[in-house]
Amino acid sequence: MASPTRDTPARPARVKQKRGEGQWALGYREPLNPNERSKKDDNPLNVRARIENIYAHRGFDAIDPGDLRGRFRWFGLYTQRKPGIDGGRTATLEPEELDDRYFMLRVRLDGGALTTEQLAVLGEISQTHARGTADITDRQNIQYHWIQIEDVPTIWDKLEKSGMTTMEACGDSPRVILGSPVAGIAADEVIDGTPAIEEIKRRYIGDPAYSNLPRKFKTAISGQSDVAHEIHDIAFVGVNHPEHGPGFDLWVGGGLSTNPMIGQRLGAWVPRDEIPDVWEGVISLFRDYGYRRLRARARIKFLVKDWGAGKFRQVLQDEYLKRELIDGPAPETPAAPIDHVGVHPQVDGKFYVGAAPIAGRVSGDTLVAVAEAAERAGSNRVRLTPQQKLVVLDVPEAQVPALQAALVELGLDSNPSPWRRGVMACTGLEFCKLAIVETKARAQQLVTDLEKSLADIQAELDTPVSVHLNGCPNSCARIQTADIGLKGQIVTDADGNQVEGFQVHLGGGLGLDAGFGRKLRGHKVTASELTGYVERVVRAYVAGREPGERFPQWAARAEESVLQ
Repeated sequence: MASPTRDTPARPARVKQKRGEGQWALGYREPLNPNERSKKDDNPLNVRARIENIYAHRGFDAIDPGDLRGRFRWFGLYTQRKPGIDGGRTATLEPEELDDRYFMLRVRLDGGALTTEQLAVLGEISQTHARGTADITDRQNIQYHWIQIEDVPTIWDKLEKSGMTTMEACGDSPRVILGSPVAGIAADEVIDGTPAIEEIKRRYIGDPAYSNLPRKFKTAISGQSDVAHEIHDIAFVGVNHPEHGPGFDLWVGGGLSTNPMIGQRLGAWVPRDEIPDVWEGVISLFRDYGYRRLRARARIKFLVKDWGAGKFRQVLQDEYLKRELIDGPAPETPAAPIDHVGVHPQVDGKFYVGAAPIAGRVSGDTLVAVAEAAERAGSNRVRLTPQQKLVVLDVPEAQVPALQAALVELGLDSNPSPWRRGVMACTGLEFCKLAIVETKARAQQLVTDLEKSLADIQAELDTPVSVHLNGCPNSCARIQTADIGLKGQIVTDADGNQVEGFQVHLGGGLGLDAGFGRKLRGHKVTASELTGYVERVVRAYVAGREPGERFPQWAARAEESVLQ
């Protein structure tokens, strides 16, 4: 081909047109992937009627696949993993090969708030319908396993008669709202967020206008920094405005999984009674402008990252709120993580007692017994925490020792070792179809081992060193924000065998240490080596830290050889 001359100018380079992201607000209404098609074909909230009228009567084999692996999630139902399938096959099998005929069921408990009567109902459902299973999740939910489709309407009836629900516990919907377990009773709370949580539930949960979002939408509302607000799609954090008094600072765009991001402050102060309106504005913006082409980019954090906090706030104000938000200060950062474990005074003179099951694993029998023990101590309020813990509120001082003793008998220690206090784990290979390694039993064994092997330095730890175990890369157990985060994968051991193991993240955190720490890319730990590895790293921290130095600070500066 002849070269261009002054008489025949070069053809300009073709500009590659950017692909549309499926944003409704820009006119992209046609579904761009199977999930979007499924939601357009039938609003997922409609699946309840089919469960009650068809599937519960005809059984598992009658369930439409689009409902089974899609719309069921809007009512907290996932098929659980078929027993006997090892983690190395997770990514190679089709969904129907992984599906068991039983379900995992999540009960949404906004703010983790329960009466003792409700706790007893949750325990009875576990005993009757879930083979005794019940896990406290880091979303303040209760999660069952071994649920049969035939029993689901009965379970719903029991829950709803007691004021509980599974609606929008999962799915591309506004999921459970995290709230402070000690809302309204904590001495250092700026303001109680409970009325805002209740109003959002009343107005919006179950509304079809918000049941077809690009992906899940996670909310946290607290008068203090105790709900991991930095990693939520939207969060409201208690703060005192110098002119307007107590209110909430607004954050958007946080999240973990394979693309972790810390949420961004919009610099806006929101009074408590305006939270529901602002929340509705943000979720509507996400619904309309969120990316729907690729599921991996469909969380609000990607939109916030691309737009920036300034543009996000401007669109929220101009198109949705139709008014300016009030500028406000940042909330105070607590000096240490708040986990509500132990015995603490309430503002009314009573006490709350926070106890630690290992990695949230309890049982139906345990829940019923806790309800009875709390009532004997004069309490009728219990809370679940975002750290997989349980708190009994409103305990008279004279009843605290008896309650503590009763909880210890149930495996719930209110003065636990740092390892029991700081461990978290996701569901793992036992039940989860995405998992690659086992987590819950491994967390139990790790705690037991560390309580023995590190007993000599336990008293030297000012705050627990958190250890979080996740069965896959999705970070349901928040591995990137743990002191020691362990991401499950298949690794090669010293003999060349493919075995369960973990990639290591060190020095992540929230609050003062908000960030994702160091990923030791080349360093993998086999499951059998896990206790020895954690012991080695913790001993190196205790021996090498400066006075007052927190684990994330030490991990950031330590030589990599010390961390392996």
